[in-house]
Amino acid sequence: MLRLFRNNSPFTVIILFIFALLVKIEVLLHPFAPDPVAGHFLYNYILRAINIVFRHNAFAFTLFAIFILFIQSLYLKSIATRHKLFPRYTYVPAFVYLLLTSIYQPFNSFNETLLLNWLLLGAVDIMFGFTQTTQPRKLIFNASFLLSLAALFQFTLLSFFLLLLVGMVMFRSFSVGEWSVALMGYITPFYFLAGILFLVDKFYLYSQWPHIGFSLAGHVTSIFYLIVTLIGILILLASGIFAMQKNVAMSNIYVRRDWIAISFYLILSIVNAFLTDHSIKSAWLITIPALSIIISHALLLEKNKRFSNFIFYFSLVFLIFCLLANK
Repeated sequence: MLRLFRNNSPFTVIILFIFALLVKIEVLLHPFAPDPVAGHFLYNYILRAINIVFRHNAFAFTLFAIFILFIQSLYLKSIATRHKLFPRYTYVPAFVYLLLTSIYQPFNSFNETLLLNWLLLGAVDIMFGFTQTTQPRKLIFNASFLLSLAALFQFTLLSFFLLLLVGMVMFRSFSVGEWSVALMGYITPFYFLAGILFLVDKFYLYSQWPHIGFSLAGHVTSIFYLIVTLIGILILLASGIFAMQKNVAMSNIYVRRDWIAISFYLILSIVNAFLTDHSIKSAWLITIPALSIIISHALLLEKNKRFSNFIFYFSLVFLIFCLLANK
């Protein structure tokens, strides 16, 4: 069964879509519409705009969120393919992403973190191209712009400026001009938003932007479910790191640097999930892209098929437990 996702056939996309509908059927049967989040004015404006079309229809919002997750899974696969993160082209990262986003129901509703993942993945994708471009300053500006825009949605994501610095150090030789462009790209969204809010006499909204909380398990009703879920994720992550050491050892220096950036991305996303407002139920969704791409190594370990098959079936059993426990 693992072969279905290890292939690079276009028909695998259909299988992935069917898999997504099956694992998220419970959410589709019991949908719920998102609510505005206090202090997150940019997200609330976007939610208000989408409500013009969906008119608070819970099923429409949930279906839209699942469609976004599916497209994000394919984008994650595209990043891995274009930047040659794995020894072979495969849909395994997309499969793992859909699986991990199904272990907790709030991940599958429309939420702010869905939008943030687009911005962060886009920035990481651009950063991986820093070493293979004739227009580095354009890419640097775009990557810093996306990371800054993500921080405007959620204050704690200011820390992802460190990811940009890591990318500049690892993927580019030092240039005052390029670092100046990175700083300009990061400042630009703040400058334009301040101007817009000033013109519409809503500059006070900027005072709502700084918000730090603590998010761990306040929305989980079962301690048993929480413990088993944490153990399951840790096992999958450990297996992914174990396999990554073997796969990355055979890669070139540029791919190794990409994996260093992904590892740092995971660390930053975990810290940000901890410090996110308690009101954001989907806070830990921000960790799923980096987790998915690291865990994918365990399913792609060519020299030990038994290990890969075991992790694959373990992940399915883990998913079934989470789906049943969440009912």
